[in-house]
Amino acid sequence: MFDKFGELNSYKEINELAENLFNEGDIGSLKAMAEENGIAEEFVELYCNAELPELCDAATAAVGKIEVEAGDLKPKEIMADWVEYLKAQCMEDEELSMHVRQKGKSLKGCIGALLAWSFKNQQQIDEKIIRAAGVKAGKVTLGIPGMGRAKKIIREYYMEG
Repeated sequence: MFDKFGELNSYKEINELAENLFNEGDIGSLKAMAEENGIAEEFVELYCNAELPELCDAATAAVGKIEVEAGDLKPKEIMADWVEYLKAQCMEDEELSMHVRQKGKSLKGCIGALLAWSFKNQQQIDEKIIRAAGVKAGKVTLGIPGMGRAKKIIREYYMEG
């Protein structure tokens, strides 16, 4: 995932590396670094043409990291909803964006925190619901957090530490 340039800890590190690569005339590496970090090629072009003072801001760097990680994990259904929520929050909250970008914080870890909560908080499903679903099992449990709880878990995961 972050094979060539490593996991960069902040948008400032991305911008510093971008400036160094640009000053060295290594536009190919600049484009590769941006791609590895989920930063759109259009931003690279604007940056190289001096239309942007920096390659990215905190939100762009965080959303880029999330998109790269999501590309690797390929979340579906509720997990994809969690990813979209996280990206939207990064666009609104610079502090969260900076925490998302930190080394050691990952989408895999965030979804893992949601899954851990889910297993710890399973509720037995009423047998009338089980029958209505056409399920033949004797006991069914479910532990998916509601969106309010999921939002709290996501925020706590990224903001702690």
